[in-house]
Formats: sequence, structure tokens, C-alpha cells
Amino acid sequence: MVNIESRSIKSIPVLHAFDEKKQGDKLPFMIFIHGFTSAKEHNLHFAYSLAEKGYRVILPDMLHHGDRMSDVSADRRMYSFWDIVIQGIQDVNTLVKALDEEGLIDPERVGLSGTSMGGIITFGALSQYPFIKTAVTLMATPGYEAFAYWQIEKMKQLEVSLPYSQEALAKIMSIIKPFDLTTNMKKLDNRPLLLWHSKVDQVVPYSQSHEFYQKAKPLYKNPENIQYISDETSGHKVSRTAYLEAVKWFIKHL
Repeated sequence: MVNIESRSIKSIPVLHAFDEKKQGDKLPFMIFIHGFTSAKEHNLHFAYSLAEKGYRVILPDMLHHGDRMSDVSADRRMYSFWDIVIQGIQDVNTLVKALDEEGLIDPERVGLSGTSMGGIITFGALSQYPFIKTAVTLMATPGYEAFAYWQIEKMKQLEVSLPYSQEALAKIMSIIKPFDLTTNMKKLDNRPLLLWHSKVDQVVPYSQSHEFYQKAKPLYKNPENIQYISDETSGHKVSRTAYLEAVKWFIKHL
């Protein structure tokens, strides 16, 4: 039987999924991160599928989401997107260290995945943490700078006033640049990576992740360790096929 436990790890609210027969065992470990405006509860199907296969799975709430929501306005949360992403990358490290200290995970078998913003956090974490052994990104982009400029251009097209000065924008770019995997592709280090994206995604550009894949694949000693699945119709929504492929990927590589 799979247990779903609500707890807090180093002040991060999470849902913790595991096989109750293996509650105290060191298990292969997965973190799955939700998208922007979503919350940890929305990915329980993913956690359940892997927990019943013997994995320990954590679904965390990101900053300004779920149980970490305060009185922040919708606009302020939107303009805090990159703050949330950077904090999310740090949260990955916090969660892995905490559960390793509790003796609950195999530190040699750590996987990471996420949808949209969660996938963007996953890409950033790959640029920082060699302990991530395999990852799956769903409708995300590794190009932090390119996506930030794309967001700004979209806001201009919608005639939305930018709440930043040019100096503030420059500071944001300088902060996110070290996490931009498109300029740090060698940090992939042949780690198994599956990317899924819909060609008709209007929220996160398909072209950015696909171009990254085309450039990254020749760097892999084992080309089968990096795969890209294109979707024709889903838009900015994870299909059941994508979810099933993600589960299969972790069972194979973790």
C-alpha cells in the first residue's frame, strides 16, 4: 500500500509518498515540482505511480504556492517568477540533504522532474547538482535568459507595463545566467534526460527546448540517454502519454 504523508521538511511543505512496507528504508528518490500557480497536490498521480514501484517521492510546494502562499497578490507572484525558480533550485538541494540525513534515500539514485515552471527549475538544478542522476522535463525550457526576454516581449505585445527599470532587468539577468543550461551543456555529463513538449504550447516556447536537445545530443557518449518527445496537440498541458513516458523513464534510469 502507498502512503501519502503531509509533512514539512526544513520549512518546505511537502507530500511524501512511499510504500508503507518500506517506510524506513533507503529508497531511490524522486522530487516532482509543480508548475506556476499550481501546487503539490496536483501531481499525486505521478507520486503514486512511482511509490508503488518502490521509490520515495516528494512533492514540494514552491515559494508563493500551495501552503507557502501568503497575502502575495497575483501580480506580485507573476513578477516574482525568477525568484521562485531560484528558490526552487535551492529547495531541491535542501530536500535531498535533509532526507539523506534521515537515512531515507539512496544518494546515488536521485531523480528530478517537473512541469512548466517545475521543469524550468529541473533544468536549473541540473546545472548545479551532480547528485541528480536522471531528469524529466515536461513543457519547459533550459534557456533562462532567452525565456526571460521572451516573457518581456510577450508583456510588451500585451501592452503590460513592466514593473522593472533597465537596471533591475539587468540584475535579474545576471542572477539567472549561472543557471542557464544552454550555456553550460557540459554539466549534463551524459546524465539521462527526457524532454517532452507540445509543438502548440503558447506559454513556454517549444522551439527553445527542441533547439537545446539538438545541440545537447551530440555531447552524449550514449545518445539513448537523451530523448525528446514532441506532442502535436496538447498545448500547455501534460498529456497522459507524457506522464506514462516520464514514469517509464525513471523506472529505466533510476
